[in-house]
Amino acid sequence: MMKSGKFLGTAMIASALLVVLSACPKPEGPMERAGKDVDQAVEKVGEQIEKAGDNIQDAAKDNKK
Repeated sequence: MMKSGKFLGTAMIASALLVVLSACPKPEGPMERAGKDVDQAVEKVGEQIEKAGDNIQDAAKDNKK
């Protein structure tokens, strides 16, 4: 019984330490900044493609009338 209590206490301390350490912000490096720039560019392109698809659908509906 005592071993499981020690194990549980150790596990709780380790979990708390892991949470605290993972919350520390790391300085952003050049690769991370480049990745964020790529993500933003891809998102903008996706929005433009979606708008173009909507315009095509609207044009197709207008031609059916």
